Amino acid sequence: MKPEKSKKTQVEQPQPPLAERAKREALAWFWIILAFLFINGVIGQARVIPSASMENTLLIGDHLIMDRFGYDAGVPFTDWHVPLWRNPKRQQIIIFRPPYGGADLIKRVIGMPGDTLEIHDGAVWINGQKLNEPYIKEPMDPYEHFGPVHVPPGNYFAMGDNRADSYDSRYWGTVPRANLIGVPVMIYLSIDAPSPPAGGPTQAWEPGHLVERFEAYGGALIHPSRVRWNRFFKTF
Repeated sequence: MKPEKSKKTQVEQPQPPLAERAKREALAWFWIILAFLFINGVIGQARVIPSASMENTLLIGDHLIMDRFGYDAGVPFTDWHVPLWRNPKRQQIIIFRPPYGGADLIKRVIGMPGDTLEIHDGAVWINGQKLNEPYIKEPMDPYEHFGPVHVPPGNYFAMGDNRADSYDSRYWGTVPRANLIGVPVMIYLSIDAPSPPAGGPTQAWEPGHLVERFEAYGGALIHPSRVRWNRFFKTF
């Protein structure tokens, strides 16, 4: 007779106490939340374009990755923030808190600190020199006259690329450096949401319009033609 093979007994490991498991779970969630707050408050954020003020550079429904690193740091969902060491360059697109309050804006830096800026003859003039602007949607109104104005130290003069439909520094003044949040890096999604029945541009991307926004995402899944595939991964 062959000797019977000894069976290895499996010893069940005792489950840690409920309090210990809860502690581990809470610690894991703590690190997840901390990482989210750090990325959102220091590294970058996702943004969406709600208006036509930056056409044709940025379209309504463009979803952006914003680079915040070095420009600003803050605690998400609060007004606490501190400006950092990086400063924008002329004609760079920036995201900032408007000096009059309200939702964040995205415009292009036109005037730098210390500049003298004026608008006439269908162009922007910086310190007496005509500024070359190949990015604007259409030629400026040759009858528009603005300035001259002096851009104070630590401030920037910002304008939209769609000059005929942009509420910018021409109306509310310059952007303090402390209001700068970051700069766009890349478009990761772009959706051409349909206009509302009453006409006019879609409100799906305006702050607070969550129902319209979910409808726009759902419509893009059902109708892929609403997705602007050619704008994916466009960088700035």
